[in-house]
Amino acid sequence: MGRLEDKIALITGSARGMGAAEARLFTREGAQVVVTDVLDDLGAQTAADIGAKYLHLDVTSVAEWEIAAQYVTDTFGRLDILVNNAGIVSAGLGRLDEISVEEHLRLFDVNVHGAFYGMRAMLPLLEQGHGASVVNISSIDGLAGVASLASYVSTKHALLGLSRSAALDLGPLGIRVNTIHPGIIETPNVLSRGDAKLARLHRTLERQPLRRIGQPEEVASMALFLASDEASYCTGAAFTVDGGHLAGPYREPPV
Repeated sequence: MGRLEDKIALITGSARGMGAAEARLFTREGAQVVVTDVLDDLGAQTAADIGAKYLHLDVTSVAEWEIAAQYVTDTFGRLDILVNNAGIVSAGLGRLDEISVEEHLRLFDVNVHGAFYGMRAMLPLLEQGHGASVVNISSIDGLAGVASLASYVSTKHALLGLSRSAALDLGPLGIRVNTIHPGIIETPNVLSRGDAKLARLHRTLERQPLRRIGQPEEVASMALFLASDEASYCTGAAFTVDGGHLAGPYREPPV
């Protein structure tokens, strides 16, 4: 019997990367999964490959969240797991006065408002769920400041605050809310950053305890734990999957 047997899950941004890894693992563990994304061809293929359902969903649209909630209502009648995985990264590095207002607002629309809209829209369905769990995918950049990434970092801190407050609000309803804070993970967003940025990432990896890039499946395993009944007493918490990044940097002991 799978760890998510008979559970219903909706995962945003799950056409590829960490979201797709979560969808594959959840399906393998017995959940009925709704893959959602704006990358329709890729999302539909991912869903078909794993035996899941696909639904177009722009997380920045309140109207599309309402459509998604109606779809889940009509198809399943409840929701046990909501994974707010969809997110975007900064287009470039720069001091806060070098970041455009448009980019700043776009980052908040996807990374913060998308999760807020999702929890609001799905709340009635989560109340009908069996030990319902919300998993919000933040970042290690939501636990510490990073130079030249002020807007992106702000969104990930905001998502942590939103999640902790939601845990307080929804706990009495039997709904758990937790965050995952991945480190440097091998996803399309990371691999498409260009040679200079990839070289910078590898220099960072050399200074953390586990000196390698993380895999989407490793984040998915943490999401599986938090979505399952094994984490039934975990809420309002932040879980890192970062190779020890925030424990470092590693330094040789003095002679």
